[in-house]
Amino acid sequence: MKFPSLVVNFKAYEQSIGDSAVELAKKISNAGKGVVLAVQDVDVFRVSKAVENPVFAQHVDPDPEGAFTGSIQVRAVKEAGAKGTLINHSEHRLDLETIEKTVHAAKEHGLESLVCAQDEELAAQIAHFKPTAIAVEPPELIGSGISVSKAKPEVVTNTVALVKQVDPDMHVLCGAGISSQEDARRAVELGAQGVLVASAVVKSSDPKAKVLDLLKGLNG
Repeated sequence: MKFPSLVVNFKAYEQSIGDSAVELAKKISNAGKGVVLAVQDVDVFRVSKAVENPVFAQHVDPDPEGAFTGSIQVRAVKEAGAKGTLINHSEHRLDLETIEKTVHAAKEHGLESLVCAQDEELAAQIAHFKPTAIAVEPPELIGSGISVSKAKPEVVTNTVALVKQVDPDMHVLCGAGISSQEDARRAVELGAQGVLVASAVVKSSDPKAKVLDLLKGLNG
């Protein structure tokens, strides 16, 4: 990941599945540096073949290779073209032990990890596992159009402070309701090194223009 980073979570919207995921990725792939595309695991291969941006899986399991039917193997998503993975998104929460195991499994296979946390206390705990980055996202603001950087700026500043106490080199992002250049700029002013967005880009009538707008906020 390059920082400041704009991570676009494709989620599972109709605009971001299968062939539509590839088309969306192509539209925003040349918008600028620091754009990471987090796609459904089944679309990692096709999207990673279509664009040069880092492609992250939306989830992996920490299970080793073997008799684990239905498990999403870290090695499998890496060989499909993933450069990293989201872990513990609010729509796919994990317990702390599983988060730690998943971060370590990703490291063992050379994948970066962006771990989501719903609050600053959990973010600080996750920092001990040394993922690539942590994204704090108050779940009540996700998809709301009300940005965390405006509605709850203290969540961002407190998270940055607590995480840096554990690991001064840890990268902290924020998400939830981020949808404009001003939201992104404010996030950086609060100490974040990037933002995690979804519907603001995926559901936009002009995804590339939206990404360019957000990048302007991140890069001043």
